[in-house]
Amino acid sequence: MADDITHRISTEGADPLLLAGVNDANLNELQRALGVRVSFRGDTLSVSGATEQVERASPVVQAMIDVVRMGDPVTVDDVGRFVAEGQGGGETPASPADGRIILPGLRRAIVPKTQGQRDYLQAIAANDIVVGIGPAGTGKTYLAVAMAVEALARKRVKRIILARPAVEAGESLGFLPGDLQAKVDPYLRPLYDALEDMMPHDRVQRALESRTIEIAPLAYMRGRTLADAFIILDEAQNATGAQMKMFLTRLGVNSRTVVTGDKTQIDLPRREDSGLVQVERVLPGIDGIAFCYLHEGDVVRHRLVREIIRAYAEDQNG
Repeated sequence: MADDITHRISTEGADPLLLAGVNDANLNELQRALGVRVSFRGDTLSVSGATEQVERASPVVQAMIDVVRMGDPVTVDDVGRFVAEGQGGGETPASPADGRIILPGLRRAIVPKTQGQRDYLQAIAANDIVVGIGPAGTGKTYLAVAMAVEALARKRVKRIILARPAVEAGESLGFLPGDLQAKVDPYLRPLYDALEDMMPHDRVQRALESRTIEIAPLAYMRGRTLADAFIILDEAQNATGAQMKMFLTRLGVNSRTVVTGDKTQIDLPRREDSGLVQVERVLPGIDGIAFCYLHEGDVVRHRLVREIIRAYAEDQNG
């Protein structure tokens, strides 16, 4: 057609297989979602179609290329997120490389994949206390741990402290064999998993033995002053109001705290007892404390996780 245009975008430095996906699934999704024609030739990806469609597709393609240049694959779900961001209010998606976290020993960067995740990382960088609230799969804990590991590697802090309230989500830990540490370790396992995705296993073990990194139930924080530390409270929806106040008042000189939680997964007997719900009411407006809200559009697990979260929300509201 006469009004068709073509944008040619350099893919130099991006693995074409990671960019295109299995059987060109990413390029096919781009064509389906935005009605453009996409073709690869050498180190150039061409986007053709009507002017408006090409102008919407080009920044999405650039966002995909930025991710792949960091060494991460792009999935069909990623393409869908980039398209959704680009169509929101007519704005183009910010480059996923914005706010990327470079960790020593990793051959790839940890890259925020949504605008919500980028805002979350920026808030952590700019505030002493950040409260991240959102559903499962939005990267609340993973990104906070990445920021903590980076701060430790760059010697901005001397240690990392990761805590969780020991509330049993309808399950009992008491029957498990071993001492108290052996009983709570399975509950703390997601924190170990996040760490070991960012540091070699032997380095994690050495840091745990030297207490440079400490992973413990929230109750272990009582009576301490946590200075020169990056502190994360995970699953904070299950901390009581008293526990939350105790935790937040541990903050010492040159320390940073991130509190993460999901208000839809409160396991306490009464929802109003949740310290996460309380701080949301009590702390807004204090300089140096930021609240970040992540939503189903920020879910970076399987596409079905977003659909499951949406279905449960509709059921609760219906």
